[in-house]
Amino acid sequence: MLRNIPAILSPDVLWTLRAMGHGDDLVIADANFPATALGARCHRLDGLSATDVLQAVLTVLPLDRFVPAPAVVMEVVDDPEIVPPIVTAFQDITTTTADNPATLDRLERFAFYGRAKSAFAIIQTGETRLYGNIILKKGVIAA
Repeated sequence: MLRNIPAILSPDVLWTLRAMGHGDDLVIADANFPATALGARCHRLDGLSATDVLQAVLTVLPLDRFVPAPAVVMEVVDDPEIVPPIVTAFQDITTTTADNPATLDRLERFAFYGRAKSAFAIIQTGETRLYGNIILKKGVIAA
């Protein structure tokens, strides 16, 4: 057991978060996301919501301060102006938990898949809310 580490982060997920370098991307994905097809490293956290996983990850992972959009979500297909409730929840969590609170940027579905394909890892959750996908860019911890 470790202190101050959210219990929902498995040993494999913790290894991945630690192994990532500055500028690497991490995807937290919903249950419908084609994670295994896109990512070389795919961690399954079935039964957990994407919001709970985001909250846990942001307690240990610094967001990049050197890019304009360190957190990105997927746009709604055919209506990119709609903000799904889960995206509002992602924004709230990022604002209150991240060391570098940021306004979420958005990508078109296939552009999101393209960026996810080059991510360091994907954490697939049991999230059933549509558009429950977010990409985080890892930052640094200052000396």
